[in-house]
Amino acid sequence: MSERRTFRYRVVDVFAERPLEGNPLAVFPDGRGLDDATLQAVARELNLSETAFGLPATRPGCAARLRVFTPARELPFAGHPTIGGAFVLRDEGIVAAQSERFVLDEGIGPVPIEAERGPNPMLWLTTPPILDGRRYDRAACAKALGLAPSDLLDAPPQCLSAGNPTVFVGVKSEVLVDSAWLDRAGSQGLQAAGEAPFCVFVFAPRPDGAYSRMFAPEYGIVEDPATGSSTGPLAAFMMRHGLAPTTAGTRLRCEQGTKMGRRSILHVRVRGDRGADGIDVGGHVVPLAEGTMAF
Repeated sequence: MSERRTFRYRVVDVFAERPLEGNPLAVFPDGRGLDDATLQAVARELNLSETAFGLPATRPGCAARLRVFTPARELPFAGHPTIGGAFVLRDEGIVAAQSERFVLDEGIGPVPIEAERGPNPMLWLTTPPILDGRRYDRAACAKALGLAPSDLLDAPPQCLSAGNPTVFVGVKSEVLVDSAWLDRAGSQGLQAAGEAPFCVFVFAPRPDGAYSRMFAPEYGIVEDPATGSSTGPLAAFMMRHGLAPTTAGTRLRCEQGTKMGRRSILHVRVRGDRGADGIDVGGHVVPLAEGTMAF
């Protein structure tokens, strides 16, 4: 029997200020030597929303490479692995701890990161370019989520993507957000022939942001506690439909995961009118555990 290799990993709670809240993430600071099949198998073994692996950068100007896997597939970009991965890479000294601005090399391309000063700093990512997808029938979305068409806002459900296609469905109250549910059959019922898998993001506007849940059964994620990759597009969707201010400097605070007992707080900064200069998503990270895996 060949000798097994040991790899160290850390678990952090992302978009949380206290342990056991937010979105848990496993980060392997050094994923060198692991092939694609093993990376996917490790993510499936840990069975978190995502697992991230640090690697040497392949693009100039990037501090490190980050690969992200759900239990079912690799993602070109994801928000809480980017924030949590950035925290761990700084904490491990792979990215200089004093670095307040650096860039991570991800599947979607370079992702700028900003770390605020002080203990327990908030970290921010710049959302990649947001692409518009098709609009969805309101009645079909309501049916898939176990809601009535009258429960939905007038804003037509639409798919937007900053790396992960997400269908945004606005509803009239937080109670309706909590009563919604989407299984794999419901998700497939919304898909057109040949259409790539997508997440479904249900939200109710608040004066300072939104209350939300996200379902991604096609990604092996029944429900995600915090979805940073969808929060920038959420802000864009809300601004275009008059559900959030459109002026430069707007700040939003989005709550997600509360229904599933993993309350997460995601912060948004809008740069330029309607986000013309970028939309940043930020949050805190809480270290939770360390371990090793041998295989």
